[in-house]
Amino acid sequence: MSSLLEIRDLLVRRSGRTALELDHLSIEKGRVVALVGPNGAGKSTLLLVLARLLKPTRGEILFNGQAIMSMHVRDYRRKIGLVMQEPLLLDMSVHENIAIGLHFRHTPGAEISQRVENWSTRLGIEALGSRKASTLSGGEAQRVALARAFVLQPDLLLLDEPFGALDNKTRTDLLNDLKTLLPTTGATTLFSTHDEREVSTLADSKIELAGGKICNGTCQQEG
Repeated sequence: MSSLLEIRDLLVRRSGRTALELDHLSIEKGRVVALVGPNGAGKSTLLLVLARLLKPTRGEILFNGQAIMSMHVRDYRRKIGLVMQEPLLLDMSVHENIAIGLHFRHTPGAEISQRVENWSTRLGIEALGSRKASTLSGGEAQRVALARAFVLQPDLLLLDEPFGALDNKTRTDLLNDLKTLLPTTGATTLFSTHDEREVSTLADSKIELAGGKICNGTCQQEG
């Protein structure tokens, strides 16, 4: 299978220190990959760089063989979905939050309604469509944030500790739902986590980070 992402000689410095340094990393299309490691390992930094919200100091990132920095930022971001640990929802209804990205893309109204209904149903939030985002529980809000990403049909889905702020039952329910949903999207997914249960449930493979570097199989020894 061909690679969706290829990273070469990547260096990211934040506040004067090296936050991420990767010689080479390749992610195959359609894979679900977990980023694991302690706080400060570089997991969120990598996701922010891939979302083009953080500019690397040096290096090259290829997306379907094309350097992402040569792509217009709008065109690139239309190919990705990003969900953070704390859902960033707008002060509007659930339906409007899910649909907003499609409106920006001038998607026809009938198609917007169909996509929003489809993902609302698949994520079990179809009854919440008229509710204001501010009235939602944490688990409901995260499901809305995921639906907002999924309706865009992204090639690349970036999830930054999507279960981290949820209680155990809510986390388990959402984890089980995503286990079923993610393989149906066709998206390549990278998600950061501290939880081995999330890795074993969702991931095809994992990348272990420590000190901003990949240390698969050697993290404990290094310390």
